[in-house]
Amino acid sequence: MLSTLRTFARPRNPLVLQRKGLLGLSSRTFNSNVIGEFLRNSKPPKGFEKFFPDASKTPKNGPKQASSNGNSANSGGSGGAPKKPPGSGKEWWRDIYENPQQYMWLGIAAGVGAGWLMLSSGSYSHEINWQEFRTNYLAKGEVEKLVVVNKSFVRVYLKGDPYNSTISFNIGSVENFERHLEEVQKEMGVDSAQWVPVTYSMEFEWMKQLFRLTPTILIIGAFLYFTRRVSNVSRRPGGIFGMDESKAKFYNKETNVKFRFSDVAGCEEAKLEVMEFVNFLKNPQQYHELGARIPKGAILTGPPGTGKTLLAKAVAGESRVPFLSISGSEFLEMFVGVGPARVRDLFSQARKNAPCIIFIDEIDGVGRARGKGGQFGGHDERENTLNQLLVEMDGFTSTTNVVVLAGTNRADVLDPALLRPGRFDRQIILPPPDIKGRLSIFKVHLKPLKTDVNIDTVGRRMAALTPGFTGADIANVCNEAALIAARFLSPKVELKHFEQAIERVIAGLEKKTQVLQPEEKKTVAYHEAGHAVAGWFLEHADPLLKVSIIPRGKGLGYAQYLPKEQYLYTKEQLLDRMCMTLGGRVSEEIFFGRITTGAQDDLSKVTKSAYAQVATFGMNDSIGNVSFEMPRDGEPTFDKPYSEATAQLIDEQVRELIKTAHERTTQLLEAHRDDVEKVAQRLLTQEVLNREDMVELLGPRPFKESTTYEEFVEGTGSDVEDTSLPEGLKGLQDDDSGYDGKPIPT
Repeated sequence: MLSTLRTFARPRNPLVLQRKGLLGLSSRTFNSNVIGEFLRNSKPPKGFEKFFPDASKTPKNGPKQASSNGNSANSGGSGGAPKKPPGSGKEWWRDIYENPQQYMWLGIAAGVGAGWLMLSSGSYSHEINWQEFRTNYLAKGEVEKLVVVNKSFVRVYLKGDPYNSTISFNIGSVENFERHLEEVQKEMGVDSAQWVPVTYSMEFEWMKQLFRLTPTILIIGAFLYFTRRVSNVSRRPGGIFGMDESKAKFYNKETNVKFRFSDVAGCEEAKLEVMEFVNFLKNPQQYHELGARIPKGAILTGPPGTGKTLLAKAVAGESRVPFLSISGSEFLEMFVGVGPARVRDLFSQARKNAPCIIFIDEIDGVGRARGKGGQFGGHDERENTLNQLLVEMDGFTSTTNVVVLAGTNRADVLDPALLRPGRFDRQIILPPPDIKGRLSIFKVHLKPLKTDVNIDTVGRRMAALTPGFTGADIANVCNEAALIAARFLSPKVELKHFEQAIERVIAGLEKKTQVLQPEEKKTVAYHEAGHAVAGWFLEHADPLLKVSIIPRGKGLGYAQYLPKEQYLYTKEQLLDRMCMTLGGRVSEEIFFGRITTGAQDDLSKVTKSAYAQVATFGMNDSIGNVSFEMPRDGEPTFDKPYSEATAQLIDEQVRELIKTAHERTTQLLEAHRDDVEKVAQRLLTQEVLNREDMVELLGPRPFKESTTYEEFVEGTGSDVEDTSLPEGLKGLQDDDSGYDGKPIPT
């Protein structure tokens, strides 16, 4: 029966064979022998040689001495390896502290081995069910004793098992188990004195408990770690999580800022004023000898894309003094007090690195006038930040060695206290460049392009075709030209690519896939022909360059004009522009006897022009010489700055003015009905007409007009922008010496 049990347990217990090969040693003896043999082995395990640097340096007589002395492991005499003299090398525990990564994998391997030994120690247990226990073991009398562990399972010990193997099975409840065991033994006819003894045991399963407590331990440890970290961070100047720290980017002499003043064009007057700040930091004695002091700040203001931020980048690259750059929105957070703290930290950094320049981009995000758009009472976090900024710029703690530059598109909404002398002493306005400035900007952006055309020639042509363009628009045109050339695999960028890029920027992408119905196409042709003919025979209308009925952007047709550089407009000039704009609607009325929705954009422009003439420019006799400020596009209007009677009168005069322009346009196109017909038919055939086609159809325009760069700049004194520097600023762009580190006298 014992042999039967061994045969049954042998395939289910692989450790039995291993232990049998070790002469049946107990688990404790087995573990001690294995660990001892591993520790006595002088050769390190494969893959762990680098963790035992002294293994190869063991003296040759070490093993011989060890073998000659039987108890060398316990003796302190000559047996074993010779001792190292004191101070001959690092101790092993010091090496662990100094090079922890080298011992990391050794520790992992040791931990895995120890875990395996602990899990494998003890007797082997095979899990069965109640029926197997009853049939194969209890009925055959092989059960020595039963141990109920933790009231959940029963451990079965077999008779005559030298390997101490056990079998286990789960139970539902102790009472049911006892009742079933008693019934089975009675059925077997076993005397009650010979019943299998049953004992009860409560064991602590430390591995399961450890796994169960691991998430709790990790959560508590993480909580303690972050609590300690937050407490340490809160003691620093930046506050909790560094929220009080300024987000400004720091540039100094070693920082490679590529922009220079030579990269900025089209705003020479603004550039000269900014260059004075740089020159003061480089050559302070030049100003102090005359008793002058450096302005504390300057605001760069102008429409988007005119070069405010680019000019600040040039200051950072040219000044060679510490430069701090930050956005106005970076001061504000959802937490109270963060904005003022960041302002203090910003100026603290600037004073430590003085002389220093601070640039605040989009300062209207933090510098809006107090009491406008705030919370109830007008006292919110933004106002606290603004108050701190005012104090830092010109307060008891202010310093003359920190210069503040700022950029904004909305100087009209800034707080008056921010704009007063002593804080921002200068307001540097950057308007859209004139034709000479556009030429200078084109020369800057044409240099990196691969082209055969003369840069000066194409620059003059493009400057004449882009009235009202800002520096950002010009940079976009040059980039679009290069993209168009690459789209058609052109080896170089040609003049036609620049002209196509201008059309792309002004009117949008050409929609060749948008097919118009024949009736719609005819309507668009006569609509555009009405615009072209009306502008051709009106003295103050802009010269026509191109007209097309190919859909572009949101429009079904497109007409390109060449407005001249003009800053003052007369009443007659504005009326001619209104008539030219109404030419499309009038042409539809004349040739089709109906109107369409295609004139919506034209009517919007005419309405705005009429309201401006009547209510803003004082060009109406009934309203008189008054000017009412009209709301901007997108701004909410709650009330008008005039009475209801005046509003009604303004509306009547606007309608009358538009009616007059409409009647005048109708008379003009009726007189040139045949010309409109010729232009419309040619458009239906060619789809695109240029200036030469218009001259062929209508003859030369009966009014003098300017279409070339030379004609536009005639009478202005020079055909290029004046880029000469004053005597005090000459050599500034070529001076790379930078700030010498000496304190600037105040």
